[in-house]
Amino acid sequence: MEKQLKIPEHIAFIMDGNGRWAAERGLSRSDGHRQGAEALKTVVQACSERGIKVVSVYAFSCENWSRPQAEIKFLFSLITQFAKKELKKYADSGYRVRFSGDLTQLPKSTQNAIKKVMDLSKNNTGIVVNIALNYGGRQEITRAVNKILQSGIREIDEQMLEDCLYTAGLPSLDLLVRSSGEKRLSNFMLWQCAYSELIFTDKYWPDFDGDTLTEILEEYSRRDRRFGGIK
Repeated sequence: MEKQLKIPEHIAFIMDGNGRWAAERGLSRSDGHRQGAEALKTVVQACSERGIKVVSVYAFSCENWSRPQAEIKFLFSLITQFAKKELKKYADSGYRVRFSGDLTQLPKSTQNAIKKVMDLSKNNTGIVVNIALNYGGRQEITRAVNKILQSGIREIDEQMLEDCLYTAGLPSLDLLVRSSGEKRLSNFMLWQCAYSELIFTDKYWPDFDGDTLTEILEEYSRRDRRFGGIK
C-alpha cells in the first residue's frame, strides 16, 4: 500500500536537459525539445491526477533570446503548435491555462494561439497550468514595482507587490523542481521561491514521467517545512 504523500498545492518545474538528452542519443536539439513537450504532457496529467492545484513550468526565459535563431524559431513553432493542440485539450478538459512573462515580444502566431487558449479556459476550475514564456524573475519584480509606482503609491507592502506579480491569485509556491543536475534558480520565480522546497535531480526533463513525480513527492513528503519557526 502506498504511503500517504504530502501533496503540494503549487509545484514548479525548470525543464532542463532537452539538448543533453538528445546529444547523448545522437539526436538533434529539436528532437530533445519535442520529447520535452511530450514529457510536459505526461507530468501535467500526473499532477492533475495527484490533486495538485497549480503546475508552473519555465518554457522560455528572457535570457533564452541569446540562443541560435534557428533554435528560437523552432521553439516558438513548437510552443505555438502545443498551444493549438495540447493546451486546447487542456481547456476542453477543464484545465485553466495561464502565462507568465512579457508576451508582447513573442511571434504574432504564438500570441494569437496563447490568447485563444487563455480565453477558452479562463472560467475552468481544474488544475491551473501556468507557463512562463519570455519570463525572468527580476524582470517580474521590477515590473510589479513600476506598476505600483505608476499608481501613485510611494510606500508598498508585500501583499501589494504580490498582487502585481504574474502569479497574482495563485497559491504560494510549495515546491520547485529542476531537472538535469543543475543546481540554480536561473532567474525563475525568485519572489515565489522564498519559502518553497527545492529539489534538484540528475534526470533530464525528457525522461520525466508519472513515476518521477511520485519520487519527487516522496522526497517532498520527507521535508519538514517550518517557515522559520520551531515545531
